[in-house]
Amino acid sequence: MGKVYLVGAGPGDPDLITIKGLKAIQKSDVILYDRLVNEELLGYASDKAELIYCGKSPDHHSLTQDKINDLLCKFANEGKIVTRLKGGDPFIFGRGGEEAELLKENGISYEIVPGITSGSAAPAYAGIPLTHRDYSSSVSFVSGVSKSGESYEKYWENLAQGSDTLCIYMGVRNLPGICERLIRYGRKPTTPIALIHWGTTENQQTVTGTLEDILDKSHTFKNPSMIIIGEVVRLRNQIKWFENDSLEKEFGAEAILG
Repeated sequence: MGKVYLVGAGPGDPDLITIKGLKAIQKSDVILYDRLVNEELLGYASDKAELIYCGKSPDHHSLTQDKINDLLCKFANEGKIVTRLKGGDPFIFGRGGEEAELLKENGISYEIVPGITSGSAAPAYAGIPLTHRDYSSSVSFVSGVSKSGESYEKYWENLAQGSDTLCIYMGVRNLPGICERLIRYGRKPTTPIALIHWGTTENQQTVTGTLEDILDKSHTFKNPSMIIIGEVVRLRNQIKWFENDSLEKEFGAEAILG
């Protein structure tokens, strides 16, 4: 029997992968990698390793999840070492839990290799701490999309009244509704918000504003982008460190929150 490593590749900067994740890449016979994985990491694979792209975008899946599941089992049953390379962390909106369940059910040996998730890394590179003694003592990692049949209104009502800081994945398309519902259910319209596009990469761009005006400033933003909501966003103007200032000025995205 072979073995499967479910590896978090980190948020985009290839230097942010763990040593254990890098070792899994190096010893693998097969690597199934996702869209948001920095392909520089594939350069550490063996020349004999088979590389299979299985990325998903909002409008297109190169391989269905069922097909990915079949390949994981197939290669492991052939006695191969397989790395399932995922952007961020495999257990945070990465379907790693589903794939681990599948491997367990089929009696296949596996390991989980955590990765740095974009929910914490992107704001860190943008100069936004998720917690701060003066601003935030709680954080929620949130999906910007909800499953069919789920109470969409109740979902956002709970979030509006919950954590000090919200880190929203996959929420760009639904940003108008997200802002409207958070305000309706109790968040102040002046609550700071940031969108971080391609966080931790050389293409990172950040726009800040408030729940009531961010739509006017972020209309060009697309996925992949993290959305950060909360008073901690105010600290960006003081401690931002990564992005090129000239790029920000050209993009016209920075806002003064006061």
